[in-house]
Amino acid sequence: MKPIWAVGLMTGTVLDGNIDVALIKTDGESVETFGAYTLAPYAEDTRLLLEETLRQARGWNFEGPDPLIFKDAEEALTRAQSTAVQELVKGAGLTMEEIGAVGFHGQTVLHRAPTKARLGDTRQLGDGQMMADVLGTKVVYDFRTADVRAGGQGAPLAAIYHTALLREVDRSGDTAILNLGGVGNITWWDGEDLVVAFDTGPANAPLNDFIKALGLGEMDRDGALGASGTVDEARLERLLQHPYLTAAYPKSLDRFDFTAAMADGLSAADGAATLSAFTASAVGKALDLLPHRPRRLIVSGGGRRNPTIMAMIEERAKVQAVSADGFGWRGDAVEAECFAFLAVRTLRGLPISFPTTTGVPMAQTGGKLANP
Repeated sequence: MKPIWAVGLMTGTVLDGNIDVALIKTDGESVETFGAYTLAPYAEDTRLLLEETLRQARGWNFEGPDPLIFKDAEEALTRAQSTAVQELVKGAGLTMEEIGAVGFHGQTVLHRAPTKARLGDTRQLGDGQMMADVLGTKVVYDFRTADVRAGGQGAPLAAIYHTALLREVDRSGDTAILNLGGVGNITWWDGEDLVVAFDTGPANAPLNDFIKALGLGEMDRDGALGASGTVDEARLERLLQHPYLTAAYPKSLDRFDFTAAMADGLSAADGAATLSAFTASAVGKALDLLPHRPRRLIVSGGGRRNPTIMAMIEERAKVQAVSADGFGWRGDAVEAECFAFLAVRTLRGLPISFPTTTGVPMAQTGGKLANP
């Protein structure tokens, strides 16, 4: 298959109010061209609607009928993201007729990892058929359900794209990719046939929630608050006893499996410092689980912009942490690019998850296709 232009969309569970939109030209195995990228802000009423939707989803917990708010949120986010695609494509000097596929991740409202007793479950809101009708092009959506139904974790899905990026950087196994969104996830590749990926622990979500609850903004901007505080080492040591951190992969997390309550009773500065240290220390425990401990992490996602977390990763996880931007990648765009890449793989019938990434029994295709 010749490479085609594809657009990828991602809105993380950290809910920073933006839609990540990225354009790449790809055959689903490598990237020929990195096209335009933007952060398209949601309208404030849509952002607040999504926050309330996540709150109600936790109360629902996969039991009984969907909360009524799901329908309203799904339509609002689908229309907003469709508009974001149109604007990006137009700004890039292309037309929708030149776009071969859109990878529409949707908004994760709840994720439940499988156990020995039951399959997992996952829910992303996003009306792929509506988007296909609005845009007049193929839309691939609902990427995670097939994996979960087959017994996988449904996450992380970025591993096959991360591997394509690593192929151009380091084939030795000494470099891994760490994404710091609401949750952290890592991809390690041995340079040949083995790819390992799993969620490391919380990343930005508990820290952002802590900052918001104190009325100090949306995030610890530039890591300034965390840098001014002192880590509660005794509390951190207790937090690091959580069984998830030493559990064997494959494994995955919901955005609310680790919460801002970890910092209850601490001052703003000490709470930010302690939550940042927990994110970094969880990364270190994740590295210890890999078949080969890498010496360098290429870090994407919003967390790479927090110098305090980046420094703590080097100090506490004993690994070099380098922003993805230093390799010519777009550190904010990697997840959106990933879903453009996965959309093309879906069109080609190629697998998007694997036993060593999500725990699915065998390599698994995924994603539903909506035609205009």
